Amino acid sequence: MSDLLSTLLDGEVSQVIIGLHWTAVVTEVEDTRRCGLASTYRVSQEHHSKPDVPDAGQLASSNGLVVAAYTQSDSPVMRSVGVAAINALLPPFTHTLVEQNAEEVIASHGFEKRVVLVGRFPFIPRLRTRVGELTVLEISPHPGELPESAALDVIPAADVVAITGMTLINHSLENLLKLCSPQARVILLGPSTPLSPVLFDYGVDLLCGSVVTDIEPVLRAISQGANFRQVHQAGVRLISVTQAKKSRSNHRRKEKQLC
Repeated sequence: MSDLLSTLLDGEVSQVIIGLHWTAVVTEVEDTRRCGLASTYRVSQEHHSKPDVPDAGQLASSNGLVVAAYTQSDSPVMRSVGVAAINALLPPFTHTLVEQNAEEVIASHGFEKRVVLVGRFPFIPRLRTRVGELTVLEISPHPGELPESAALDVIPAADVVAITGMTLINHSLENLLKLCSPQARVILLGPSTPLSPVLFDYGVDLLCGSVVTDIEPVLRAISQGANFRQVHQAGVRLISVTQAKKSRSNHRRKEKQLC
């Protein structure tokens, strides 16, 4: 994520919460307390092997940019910490921010169109009735969903491609973006999504992310195993921001790495 990391503000990490479903990183940037979120990505349930968080107990008081660089860690959990740190260190967004959830954004752009959704979201049953055709890709597919290996078959033909921000954590985003048609509308969604214009340079047209407005209630909820609906109610705004439509052909040839 070198392009994204290079835009971050400098700050100190004051708190890290790794919850059952969500990870939060709190930073102090120029006397302002900020909180970023990311989905907690866990692969192994082994308790006696290599630690998931090598620096557990020592992350507070670390430099925020150092913690953000954990996006390149071998540990999935530490990559979640890194993305949460990125979201806590992003500079102010200069584009117009709209308070709108991802379901409404996808439904608006996907009306009577072919939509591919990468990731499982609770609004899928409702969304199926609001778009022309909905295909869902998942690592561990449920009935009615396709495995991630089907991406090559379905994404290039999609009019709208909506991709979970979790792909920044598992490092699959760039490959998925390369499959998108230049004419497709590409949406990156979920609380892990950084609200950064850097992502527009890689072919994303819309960002649907989150902004923490009430830090303490959110931290308390995450530390007690809250799902996102509970975290949202504790003090999170759902935000979308749009980039003017343009071809992605040049973006796919960028030499720098996003993930």
